[in-house]
Amino acid sequence: MITYTTVGTNDLKKATDFYDALFGEIGVSQLWADDNFVGYGPGMDKPMFAVCNPHNGEAATVGNGTMIALACPDKETVHKIYDKAIALGAQCEGPAGPRGDQGFYCGYFRDMDGNKINAFAMVAPEA
Repeated sequence: MITYTTVGTNDLKKATDFYDALFGEIGVSQLWADDNFVGYGPGMDKPMFAVCNPHNGEAATVGNGTMIALACPDKETVHKIYDKAIALGAQCEGPAGPRGDQGFYCGYFRDMDGNKINAFAMVAPEA
């Protein structure tokens, strides 16, 4: 249902350095790039995550309540992505771990522009 999501940045070079390294951890690379937009994903026929300079030329800002969840196959990958993001300078918004008792496993962080990202997997509920 979702084709792509986009977060704004005020420094495209810094943002692409961050996301190149972060997504490299799970074998995802740039699929589409120009002077104002860089899209990442496993293939052009799959949902894409993009970072861009705002089209209107104004400063990028963070949407209050806006968050993008990155699909991970297991909790080890959640930790791998969360830990890499923090190592790259992201701010912790909630460390990787279980949430509730339904098998929801995630780690929350904010990228260099303050965009809230969640590395997420559904796993067997912990007993």
